[in-house]
Amino acid sequence: MPQLKSIVESLIFVAESPVTLDRLSALLEEFDRNELRDAVAALREEYSGEERGVVLVEVAGGFQFRTPPANADYLRRLTKVRPAKFSQSALETLAIIAYRQPVTRAEIEYLRGVDSGGVLKTLLEKKLIKILGKKDIPGKPLIYGTTKEFLELFGLKDLRSLPTLKEIRELSETTRFEQQEELPLAVSADTENEGGDTGE
Repeated sequence: MPQLKSIVESLIFVAESPVTLDRLSALLEEFDRNELRDAVAALREEYSGEERGVVLVEVAGGFQFRTPPANADYLRRLTKVRPAKFSQSALETLAIIAYRQPVTRAEIEYLRGVDSGGVLKTLLEKKLIKILGKKDIPGKPLIYGTTKEFLELFGLKDLRSLPTLKEIRELSETTRFEQQEELPLAVSADTENEGGDTGE
């Protein structure tokens, strides 16, 4: 087991994307699948301590070494990389696709109330969504869904890991309350709604 654990650790460390158990089984045919599962579980346990600068997480259906979110600000000093930022329109569109997939552009635009062609193009270019096929209705519109890159970016094991609507509502209410504490009383609804849909 110690040798196998070391091998699995090396494979996951050098891989560019999350490594699934199936992939490990294909690469390490001489080992039993249960042995591989045990080796991954042992590694996750070892890397779960609060003092570790690296953790082994299950994301996008596989396993990947990542740094703890608490260290993000310090790591940016080294990499000079800005965190991924999304416009409100991109987040709205991505949320609709994530929760309603497979979904057509018309369905997205119905829910958002605005044209979403530009946003969809941007999300496709960023590989966060993909075209799943065509819906079997007149006009055969394209249907969209999220990708593995989407799961990786948001640190999700799978789509079942998305927060529930109840959790989002609770978070939204907490955030709204905190913002009301900080906002000056003179801020009007008109001021908050300026800016419009940029398409990104």
